[in-house]
Amino acid sequence: MQLNGTIKLIGNTEEVGNNGFTKRQTVITTKEQYPQDIAVDFVKEKTSLLDNFSIGQEVNVSINLRGNEYKGKYYVNIQGWKIEAVQGQGNTNQPFEPATNLNEEDHDDLPF
Repeated sequence: MQLNGTIKLIGNTEEVGNNGFTKRQTVITTKEQYPQDIAVDFVKEKTSLLDNFSIGQEVNVSINLRGNEYKGKYYVNIQGWKIEAVQGQGNTNQPFEPATNLNEEDHDDLPF
């Protein structure tokens, strides 16, 4: 699955438990009519993927949904495994410049 949006928060890498398990959370704000703040966890060696990103950067995040049951309650976790910066769409604010290399033959007079 893909999640697209802007990075709102990048947490620190945390060690969970005594086995050396690490995780790092980021929050992505979606670009929808009603934007949502979605927490995504990167675990183990994937925590370092967030080192090259900053708050406010637009990204595409590849995610997996994980679910588990604990004492009769069910929990959902969103786990990221890939993150990419969105490449710019080019500068769309440039003024229009008409072509200047047209031949005389290309300027036919209109018949009306």
